[in-house]
Amino acid sequence: MSTNHDDQLSHPSECHHDSGHGYLDHKEEYLRRLKRIEGQARGLQRMVDEEQYCIDILTQVSAMTKALEALALAMLDEHLSHCVVRAARVGGAEAELKLAEASAAIARLVRS
Repeated sequence: MSTNHDDQLSHPSECHHDSGHGYLDHKEEYLRRLKRIEGQARGLQRMVDEEQYCIDILTQVSAMTKALEALALAMLDEHLSHCVVRAARVGGAEAELKLAEASAAIARLVRS
């Protein structure tokens, strides 16, 4: 893959940063978050298996939901600051597509 900035802008649909997708700059942080969320899901399974108090389970569901929301917002920020900005610089149909994708992603997050 070329690291030439002008070459990257000629292919905005790939949404690549110097090393790949924009979020790759923080890949290890995202993986840590996902592993923590995975642990929360296993903990919830264990709580149900052990027949723990429903309010305690709901509290953990809420914590896991917040962790997923935080991850989603961070990924959305990455998409906006890399993919959408890059496409906007190029303009045209690609910019419209990236804006529509971002708008649809925001709508999904708001509905969830």
